[in-house]
Amino acid sequence: MSGARITVVPANQASWEDLQAVLGTRGQAARCQCQRYKLARGESFASFPVEERAHRLRLQTDAGHPERGTTSGLVARLDGEPVGWCAVEPRPDFPGLVRNARVPWEGRDEDRSDSGVWAVTCLFTRAGFRRRGVSRALARAAVEHARAGGARALEAYPITTTEVVAEELHVGTVGVFAAAGLVELARPTPRRAVMRVELA
Repeated sequence: MSGARITVVPANQASWEDLQAVLGTRGQAARCQCQRYKLARGESFASFPVEERAHRLRLQTDAGHPERGTTSGLVARLDGEPVGWCAVEPRPDFPGLVRNARVPWEGRDEDRSDSGVWAVTCLFTRAGFRRRGVSRALARAAVEHARAGGARALEAYPITTTEVVAEELHVGTVGVFAAAGLVELARPTPRRAVMRVELA
């Protein structure tokens, strides 16, 4: 898109309304509210409504409170319009990821409690704004955000094919993360890769 300007900010520097505009009111992103990997042991989506998921995301991002300095993700804007979201935090802050049996652990000997390794669990561009470089900008920003936060490494777990439905795009693609400097370490399933960049 000629002349379009993409900016990425920590989610606490964006408003809650901006983040909700990205996730929308319908579809998987609106239902999930980026809680898939945040669920505690014994919790399920059926056990609490979407309003509770949204409440948790609001607390996790601290949206609208830049003075507090902590957040769990990034928001992208295209010419000022909120268009993208990236969940990026220390890997142990995603309990569902730590408990996962395959992605990202299969074939690797990793300390799951190592907070020096950060993870991207969601990389989402709003419908109507895709194929404009938003995901690539978010992936690059995630690397810098993790580095600034003291991460030793950053991982992502993208899909391995471009033939996907929109609901699967929330994890990003191999090409998007490769462009941000991550390299493939493993393929724990036919459709998912583990990618990583060392930061220190």
